[in-house]
Amino acid sequence: MPGKSKVIVIGAGVGGLATAARLAAKGKSVTVLEQANHFGGKLAAYRRDGFVFDTGPSLFTLPAVYRDLFLKTGAPLEEAIDLQPLDPAFRYQFSDGATVVMPGVGAGQCADALAAGIGGKAAEEWRTLIKRGGEMWQITREPFLQSPLAGWRNILALAKNPSHVQTVAPFMTLRSLGEKTFSDKRLVTLLDRYATYTGSDPRKAPAVLATVPYVEQTFGTWHIGGGVSSLADALVQRCRDLGVELHTNTNVTSISTTGNEVTGVRTGDGEAFMADIVVANADAGQVYGSLLNDAGAQEAMKGIRKSTPSLAGFVLLLAVNDRTQDLKHHNVWFTEDYDAEFDAIFGRNIAPVSDPTIYVCAPRDPLMSPDADHESWSVLVNAPRHGDGTNGTVNWDEPGLAEQYADHVLGVLARRGMDIRPKIRWREIRTPADLERDVRAPGGAIYGTSSNGARAAFARPANESPVGGLYLVGGSSHPGGGLPLVGMSAEIVANLINGTNRD
Repeated sequence: MPGKSKVIVIGAGVGGLATAARLAAKGKSVTVLEQANHFGGKLAAYRRDGFVFDTGPSLFTLPAVYRDLFLKTGAPLEEAIDLQPLDPAFRYQFSDGATVVMPGVGAGQCADALAAGIGGKAAEEWRTLIKRGGEMWQITREPFLQSPLAGWRNILALAKNPSHVQTVAPFMTLRSLGEKTFSDKRLVTLLDRYATYTGSDPRKAPAVLATVPYVEQTFGTWHIGGGVSSLADALVQRCRDLGVELHTNTNVTSISTTGNEVTGVRTGDGEAFMADIVVANADAGQVYGSLLNDAGAQEAMKGIRKSTPSLAGFVLLLAVNDRTQDLKHHNVWFTEDYDAEFDAIFGRNIAPVSDPTIYVCAPRDPLMSPDADHESWSVLVNAPRHGDGTNGTVNWDEPGLAEQYADHVLGVLARRGMDIRPKIRWREIRTPADLERDVRAPGGAIYGTSSNGARAAFARPANESPVGGLYLVGGSSHPGGGLPLVGMSAEIVANLINGTNRD
C-alpha cells in the first residue's frame, strides 16, 4: 500500500493540476491520479506528420488568472509559456455574406470593426452592450465567480442594491438582452454565440454571459506558441517542480469514506491511496453517481439530474495543403437560422445540425504545421451529446454517421464560400462519443452542465462537497467551464483547503 498522502487529486485536467500546484506551494503533500495515459484532460493536442492541433480549448482569455497561479507557485507565466496576443482575433461571416474582422483587444476598435462590416448603428449599440457587460463583470466577479458557491446567498449583496439587480438582470436571457440592445439581427446572432462558450442555448442562458465578450475585448485574446495545450505542459512541469506526485493510467474507482469524512481512494487494480483530503477533477455526475456511496452524494445527484447537460462538439482535424486567403486565426461562418441549430441540440427532435455554424481555428504558428505551405485546421460545430439515441442524444457510434456528417460539414462550408476539400491532405474525426471515451465527459458534453435557466449557475455542484474533506474542481463544478473559470475554480478550492478567503 502506498504511503499516506495528505491530498489526493483525482484527474489531471487543468483544474486538478492548478489545484495541485497551489496546494503544493503551501506545503501540502499532493498526489495526482490520472486515468488516461497523458496529463491535461480536455486541454490536449493531436500531432501527425508535423501538423499540430489543439483538440480542446483553442482560445486563451483572461491570462491574469494563470499569471496569479504561476506567480504564487513559482516563476511567472511568461517564463513557462510563449504567450502571444492575437490581432486580429476573429473573422466572422454572416449568412448574407457580410464579414467582420474583429481586433484582438479594445471594445472601441471592435465596435468600429462591426460598423465597417455591417454598418447601421452597430458601433454605438455594441459599445452599449460591452458597457453593460463590464458593469455585470464588476458586480459579479468577486462575490460569485471568485467565491465559493453558497446558492442564492451569493447574490444577497446584489439584491440589496436595486441598480445592481437591474444591471445583472438575473431573469433575462442573453437572447433577450441582444434583442433589447441591437437593431440588427446579425448582432443578436454574434452575441448568441457567446452562450456556446458555456455550452448553452442563448434563448435560455442568462444575460450575464455578456461578461464574456467584455472580458475577451477588454483583456485581449491570446494564443500560446505551439498550441494552447502547451499550458497543460507548463502546469505539469510546475507541479513536478513543487514535488507533486503525478501518475497516469491510474483509474480511481471509488472514494473511501468513514463517518461522512474521506479517507482516501481506491483504484481499479485494488490499490488504496489514503488521504485526509480528496480533490475530484472529474465530472460531478461521475463523482456523486459512481465514485461515492454516501447519502450526501445521493442528494447532490438530484440537483445534477435536474440540470441541462451542455452541448457537445463534432470536430474535424484537417491537414491542409497550401495557404488559404482571407483566413484568420479564429473564423466563424454563421448559419442563417441559429434557432434551428439550438433546437437540434436542446429541443425535442435531436439530430446532427443540418445547417450548423462552423468554427475554424487555423493558427499561423510555425510550431503547428510542417512548413509555411501547410495549415492545421481545427473545425468545430455544435452537436448533440452522444448516447443511445434517446433522452436528447445521438448515437455517434452508428456506422458511417461520423464520416457522412464530416462530408456534410465540409459541403456546408463550401456553400459558404470556403471549399477546402481539394486541399485536404488527410482528416481526423472526433465525435462526442470520442470525447466521452477520452476524458469521461458524459455524452461528450464539453462543459458538464449548461447555463440554461436563471437557476443554472446556482445549481452547479459546489466546490465543497457534503462529504468532509472532499472538494470538486473543474468545468462541471462552480463557477463553470472554460480555462478562466476552471482556473478560478482551482483557486477557490485551494483557498477552502488552506482555510483562507484569497491567496
